[in-house]
Amino acid sequence: MTAYLAAMLILAGIYCLLALGLNLQWGYTGLINFGHVGFFAIGAYTSALLTTQLAWPIPAGFLAALILAGASAYPLGLVSIRLRTDYLAIVTLGFSEVVRAVLVNERWLTKGTQGLSYIPRPFGQLPTGLSEIAYLALVLGVSGAAFWMVRRLGRSPFGRTLEAIRENEEAAQSLGKYVASFKIRSFVIGAAIAGAAGALYAHYINYVVPEQFLPLVTFYVWMAVILGGSGSNRGVILGTLVLMLFLEGSRFAKDFIPFVSDVKLAALRFMAVGLGLILVLLYRPQGILGRKDI
Repeated sequence: MTAYLAAMLILAGIYCLLALGLNLQWGYTGLINFGHVGFFAIGAYTSALLTTQLAWPIPAGFLAALILAGASAYPLGLVSIRLRTDYLAIVTLGFSEVVRAVLVNERWLTKGTQGLSYIPRPFGQLPTGLSEIAYLALVLGVSGAAFWMVRRLGRSPFGRTLEAIRENEEAAQSLGKYVASFKIRSFVIGAAIAGAAGALYAHYINYVVPEQFLPLVTFYVWMAVILGGSGSNRGVILGTLVLMLFLEGSRFAKDFIPFVSDVKLAALRFMAVGLGLILVLLYRPQGILGRKDI
């Protein structure tokens, strides 16, 4: 039971990182990113490839994942300057599908649908129970650092400018703010955080395939942000925990409803998350915590 709880908390911490990155882009800046999973995949495959194929140390793989995911967001950041929010959403969604297509088709690099295996895990030499706890501490440490960084950014002049851009871009520009630069930096930082989450995921699972990086992952992260409250860092953490509770709690439906098949269980999980989101939007449209901690 302890190992199961540790595994769930590790995955929750990874999703918290994804939610914090998206919160910086959407909650603070108003940039709609429907391709968040693409940066997650880039981070996962970058660290996995470097540590398995080139025998890089794991910390170097983590750092490279963060840098490459952020760098890959720069062209999309340039696009965000010229596109309205709805078109940006389409472009980012297309970007994530292009990333997944590359992972599937470039077999010489990614091994296609076979995926990459034997990815080294930090603390792997420890006994199983201690290894899980040590990795959980690592994930919580990285998530805590990301939370602190995003919160500090949000309370700095940089963060206040992002909020001004979100509320009224023309007004912010009329006050002499270089809106394009702020949008690009917000997009790049959010993507880099997603890349770090991808690296943590790859080294925890020890095996990555393109099917792990479907648009549904982005959808779940959006739900976590909306549940907790867009723009609230504490809110998106709480929203992620609530999301994981719905997703993982519904797994136990088989214990009470024996005739539920795996397909029906997946549908039940999706319905449970959707129902939770609808209830929150009905009674707390601003999210569970709203924006009060910015």
